[in-house]
Amino acid sequence: MKKYDMPNFKSNHYATVRIISLSFLAAILAGTVLLMLPVSTASGEWCPFLTALFTAATSVCVTGLVVVDTFSYWSLFGKVIILLLIQIGGLSVVILWAGIMARLHKRLGLRSRILIRDYLDLDNMQGISRFTKKIIRAALLVEGAGAFLYCLILIPQNGFLKGAGQAVFTSVSAFCNAGIDVFGPDSLIAYQSSFSMNIITMLLIITGGLGFFVWFDMIETFHKCRKTKSGPRIYFDRLQAHTRLVLSATLILIISGTLLVLAGESRNPSTLGGMDPAGKILASLFQSVTFRTAGFSTVPQQELTPFTCIAGLFYMMIGGSPAGTAGGIKTVTAAILLLSAAAYIRQHDEVIIYGRRVSHQLVSKALATVTVFFIIVILFTELLLLTNDIPPLSAAYEIFSALGTVGLSRALTASLNTAGKIIVILAMYIGRIAPISMLLFFSRDNKNKSAVRHPEGRFLIG
Repeated sequence: MKKYDMPNFKSNHYATVRIISLSFLAAILAGTVLLMLPVSTASGEWCPFLTALFTAATSVCVTGLVVVDTFSYWSLFGKVIILLLIQIGGLSVVILWAGIMARLHKRLGLRSRILIRDYLDLDNMQGISRFTKKIIRAALLVEGAGAFLYCLILIPQNGFLKGAGQAVFTSVSAFCNAGIDVFGPDSLIAYQSSFSMNIITMLLIITGGLGFFVWFDMIETFHKCRKTKSGPRIYFDRLQAHTRLVLSATLILIISGTLLVLAGESRNPSTLGGMDPAGKILASLFQSVTFRTAGFSTVPQQELTPFTCIAGLFYMMIGGSPAGTAGGIKTVTAAILLLSAAAYIRQHDEVIIYGRRVSHQLVSKALATVTVFFIIVILFTELLLLTNDIPPLSAAYEIFSALGTVGLSRALTASLNTAGKIIVILAMYIGRIAPISMLLFFSRDNKNKSAVRHPEGRFLIG
């Protein structure tokens, strides 16, 4: 397919960044206004501005940190608003708007197509309307399947209306990696030993975090291999290099995270210490999955050992995969940096992944993304410590969670003062917007590169 080339791309490029950033901000502000209304609270009273702003921000940014209990504080109307904000944040305003336009058979203008192309990092604009409809249709199908499976568990326990409502809310929240629940202040701790509840939730989290392109590549390749009756090995080899990298990185992160949680918590009586071996494995597996931007928990986070918490910071930073509902620097970014370091140590000139060369520009983009993340996380952690008298580990856990749009907290969020809550709101917003903006900023070649070549300098490292 011919790559679309447009004159004066740079100005349109920065316009794209501004539009996407402002669209998320507009959704947060609209949600804030709606959540402030008396009809949104269970008590029927006006909701304080900061509480409404925080809740709207954590919903749109699909983070999951909350300052009030979602189940008891908000009315049915308020919960519906939160659910809609989660859906908007998970799929993004851009994709949802394009999908609605396509559904109404409205033709997207050139500027709109450029916006969607940039947001999804596509090489061209062919079939954009069809592709966005495909994304929305697939997302709703997965969320619907998750809600149905949850209904089989929750309706017998809580009755039809309450159980069905919990099922729909939890399915959307899990798929969008939001981590907001309507079970009470203890998240999914009551379902700690429920194998089916844990598996359904993890599958939804992982599916949302893999990314849209990975889904479609896996499905398309599966149909091709089914026709030729090919085995699993051939199926994997026929997947695109990006898909294989995402699947491999995701599997490694889940397994390594499970082992680290087991190592840190097996003898901790406040978390896994009292469980049987099967229960320990299930809880460790869930914690490993939820570390990477999900926000649900089956063990109290404030009781985790420092070993597990510090390990969790890195998993929160990595997050999910590109073009999905998860946050973080992304699995592909982390993998490219690690493989680049390995190539340098082995004195290889190029980074090769599944037979494909990684460009130097892509390595630089990954390095820039991680560098910016660390600068922001250090700055915001220091600000949180400056404005609140809290343990350093809990502060770091909160900021890593906010920037990675994870939603896990060591029982800290609600106790923060006004300045602390504003800091966390900004961290959540940056965590949701910055990866997109960084991707756009470094995704295209600069047409105005200087022709001047400076002499090479000699600098010492290490």
